[in-house]
Parts: sequence; C-alpha cells; structure tokens
Amino acid sequence: LGGGGGWSPFGYEGQSVVPDAGVVQSVEVGLQAMASTGRTITASTWNIAAINNNPFEYWITYPEDPEYERIMGEIEKFIENPGKRDMPVNAVFQDGMFDQLEKRMDGIGWDRDHKVRQYWETDFRKRRIVSEFLKDPLLGSKRLASMPDRITNTINVEGQAEPVCRPTVINQYDGDLSSVLAWWPQWEAFMFDIPLAVEGKTAPVYQMLRPISKSKYPDITEAEEKISLPLQLLCAAIFDSILVKMMNTVSTPDKWQNLKRTMVDNLIRRKVPRTLEILQQTYASSDVITLQEVSVSFIQQASNSDLSRTHHIIPPQNPDAVRDQNSVILLRRDTFPEGALSDITDLVMSAFPEGEDVPVANGDLLAINARDVDGVPYVIASFHGDTNGLATKPVLDALIRTMSVGEILAAHELIFGLDANTYENAKPGKQQDVVDFGARFADHGLTSAWGDVPQPSNYTTFNARTYLQPQLNKACKSTDKRKKGDVNPKDFILFRHGELEVDRTWKDNTGAGGNGAESSPYVENMAFPTLGFPSDHGILSTTLRPARRFGGGGARVSA
Repeated sequence: LGGGGGWSPFGYEGQSVVPDAGVVQSVEVGLQAMASTGRTITASTWNIAAINNNPFEYWITYPEDPEYERIMGEIEKFIENPGKRDMPVNAVFQDGMFDQLEKRMDGIGWDRDHKVRQYWETDFRKRRIVSEFLKDPLLGSKRLASMPDRITNTINVEGQAEPVCRPTVINQYDGDLSSVLAWWPQWEAFMFDIPLAVEGKTAPVYQMLRPISKSKYPDITEAEEKISLPLQLLCAAIFDSILVKMMNTVSTPDKWQNLKRTMVDNLIRRKVPRTLEILQQTYASSDVITLQEVSVSFIQQASNSDLSRTHHIIPPQNPDAVRDQNSVILLRRDTFPEGALSDITDLVMSAFPEGEDVPVANGDLLAINARDVDGVPYVIASFHGDTNGLATKPVLDALIRTMSVGEILAAHELIFGLDANTYENAKPGKQQDVVDFGARFADHGLTSAWGDVPQPSNYTTFNARTYLQPQLNKACKSTDKRKKGDVNPKDFILFRHGELEVDRTWKDNTGAGGNGAESSPYVENMAFPTLGFPSDHGILSTTLRPARRFGGGGARVSA
C-alpha cells in the first residue's frame, strides 16, 4: 500500500519485507468497501489518571463553590508571606505531643538512646513552621517528611474496598481535623495501634517505613541516616500538624472539611464511575478507544458495565497491580466483532535495540492485532510514556520495526493512541520535544490526528500543583498556573500516511464530546481536572476515512 497504488513498506533502518499478498488484498478490498459505503472509523485516546490520593494537590477549576479559590489563595499567601503566622514548630506540634511520640518510639525500640530528642530540642521545635520547615529545601532533599507521606498517605488493605488513610489534610481522611489537639490522638493511633494487612503481612503502620540511605539521598547526614526511621515519624507528625493548623487558620472546619468531602467524592471516590459514564454516554460510538494509566479496579468495573456490551475490553495479559497504571484497548463490537486476534506486546518490547535502557514499565504498552467488519487488518496500540517522554520515540521505533520485519503485520493498518508526554518547550536532552517527535513519526511514514506536523500550542493538558502537597518547590502560584504548570501537547493518534485520512479531529476536557458539532468541547486556558472531568489529560478523538484513491473523499482540516 502506498501513494502510488502499489505497496510501499514502512521500513525500519532499511529493513522491510514483502508483505503477505493475501493481507495486502484484504486491506485494498476492505478500504474500498469502507469507501463505497461511506463507513468511517473513529478513534479516541485518553489517559484517565489524575488525582490519586490528595484532592488538593493540583489546582482544579471549581466554579460551583467560590470557597475553593478563596481557601487555596489564602494557603498560598500563608506560605509565601506568612508574617506573624510563621510561628515556632512547638507552638503547633507541642512539647507534650513530642513526649508522647518519644514514649511510643521508645516502646518499639526505635529511639531508646533518645537521640531524636536532641534534634527536637536543639533544632526542630525552634524552627519557624513555614520558612524553616515547610520551605526548607534541605529537609526536602533528605526526604524526611515526603518519604513517610508517600508510604503512609493512602494504604490499600487486603480485603477492604476502601483504603486506609493517614489522618492528614492531603488525602481522603474524613475524621475530625478541626484542630491540632483533635488531630493528634488520631494520628498517634494510626501509626502505632492499628494493624493493617498489606502484601501478606499484618503489622502496624510504622513498620511500613523504610530507612533513608545516604547513598541514595546524599544530603542526609550519617548521624541522621542511623535514626532515619524515628526522624521520619517526627517530621511527618510536624508536617501534618502544620497542615491542620494552616487549614483551620484560613477557614473554619465546617467549610474546609465539607469542601474536601465534596472534592474527594468527585475526584477520587467517583473517579472510576464518572470516567465510565463519560465513555459510555459520550464515546460509546468510538470504534477504537485507547486508554492509559488504567487501574485494575477500572478494568474490573468496566468489564461489568454497559461499556462491555458495546466494546471488547482488552487489558494487558499481565496487568501491573502494584503501580496500577496499565494501557487498555476498547474495540467496538459491531466494528471489530472478533475482538483482539492476538497480543503482540512482547514482540514490540523485544524489538528495542540490545543494551538500550528504555524507561518502559510493565503495563505501559499494549499492542494487538484485529480485523474490522470489512476485513481490514489493524495493529492497534496504546502507550503511556514516562514523565519526560524519553521512551516515546524508542517505543514508536520498536512498534514500526515489529511491523516492518513480519510479512503478515507489514501491510496492516495502524492506529496508535498514546500519551507521548511531549513538550512545547522541552528541556534539551531531558524531555521529548513535540516537533521532534512529529519528525520521527513522519520518518516512519505516519501522520497524526493533528496532521503531518504537530502544532506545539495544541495542548491536551493544563495542570499545576498547589501549595497543599509535600513538594513545595513544584507549587505554582494562582497567577502562574499557565506559565509554570504542565500545559503541553501530549496526546496523539497515529496512523499510516496516505491510506486513512482525517475527516475531523477534536479534543475534550469537559466530557461533552464532539457530538458531530464543529465547535470543540475543550475549554482552552482552563486548569483541569474539574469535578465533572476527572482526568488531567483531555480526550483526543479523530474520525478517519479511506484515502481518496480508495474512493474516499478528500481530507478535511482538523478542528
């Protein structure tokens, strides 16, 4: 297949094979049949991940309640210009609380020499809560507060549908956080008194903590390394107490805790049902849906939902339940009645150059082959790139190499939906530039839903971290969300150039869908997720038809 009516292979570094003649004929006949009936194929891709544990971590658009913007703005002021509110740590996490913590640590054999008390009395209790604790870059690089937060923030317990959360502002915890005095006994009991069943072992939460090694985090001193476990407990307690103090200073418990409950319900607890609702109600007509960062829970719920009646739901053969970030493919049953014919993911993964370290984790890639109602064979793939997008080109290369060297796959059509994690203004050598990625897929004889050359300002993400999360160096001021946030053109649908053509392309960050209209359901310059749209990636969709030479109409400009 190719522009001149004969077959022209992808080719990979000069490698190609003559494709199976029967497959070539199936493609030709099938595309001609599509053209004669006017049938099109619609593909959608969506990274459905967003907020996992902390409802306050990212700025969201929340016009329904002005209290959200007011509270988040006041927290920003508290941290940027604390003034007299920058009180000593022991005015928040009191000496009596430290005494109780020390007794607990002594009881479990963690600090019988009372070396942590020396740090408390000569250092931590005297620090100012904002300028010398929350904003201390050295404390951050030592991971003494962020490491225990990561481990104990939200814990998935065996045999329980709902996770167990540390008593803190920055997760789903729904207990009384109306004051530091109310918070402290709950936090103490959580850490020391409640055994949880995790990965086959039942133990109190403090046993989940791990030492911080100087070899991995060189800023920690040798003395701190030796007592890093009890130091983590102390710093986590101080950190959480400061958050409780701040929230109850800028708002009242009834206001901020009710706001949090609404956000938790919409952004976390109802995230899977709302995502399924958008797919079922708005995107059920899509013939191919590629999803990224999909949890095992979502796969299970989708398989028992109405979506499974309209679509084959195809997960990886070995889903990653630990990272819980899997790529999944949905095929509309009346377009692909046979579903997936085979899984070729392992073939693609084996096509990486020997010795090259490609940052692809288990579950990031899913590649299958399928056949539509007109007999057209496809390779369909879904991929989630690493944060910096450095795996995106190697994975594309490996996919094309896999198709180029096999006579059966060589003539297949391709639909590749991916979160490429590409950047408008990439850091050279550290991030994947979007225009450079466009040049690579063009070199492989591909085009995209956006056309042959991607527009760097055609964004599909707009998210920015707030001041209510442990990595304040990544926080964005309310006025800097657009400038310093993650606003980038990250999502793509790729296919063979000259064989399928774009009829229409649209993106969506509201869940409203295209609905056949010319206007886009994507609100530019709006931070998301929102309460109604639970992902930090927009949905990208394109309707494709056979190229003119198969009897299809001329391509239209993407919307």
